[in-house]
Amino acid sequence: MTVDTAIQLDRVLKATIRQVYDAWTRPELLARWYCPNPALQLTIEADVRVGGEYVVAMGPHIVRGSYTEIDEPRLIAFTWYWQGAESEVSQVRVELFEVEGGTRMVLDHTGLENAEDVANHLQGWEGNLPRLVDVLSA
Repeated sequence: MTVDTAIQLDRVLKATIRQVYDAWTRPELLARWYCPNPALQLTIEADVRVGGEYVVAMGPHIVRGSYTEIDEPRLIAFTWYWQGAESEVSQVRVELFEVEGGTRMVLDHTGLENAEDVANHLQGWEGNLPRLVDVLSA
């Protein structure tokens, strides 16, 4: 039996492509939505350029990685690794498309380890999206 180790989320956001791109690349905006649990303190460092690194501290949970592709304002791709965990490095790719009524955002998170890892990350991403919508509507 093959286990799907990827997540794809496809949403249309009522914001311009620039606003969505900025929400993904500006640390002060990321700090307002990039953790599914608003009770955790969130700090973000991001050097958004190919080869640049980022660190996201969500309370005691730290994810880090580096940017592998940037095509402003249409694409952000980066590696994803939980600090202190014995997990593999996975990849996140966020593609943005201008559509009627806003921006279509397609998020692919690939290279996850197993069904439990997929479920945990899906829960996290789905928890983030309402917070992203709030930031974009502010």
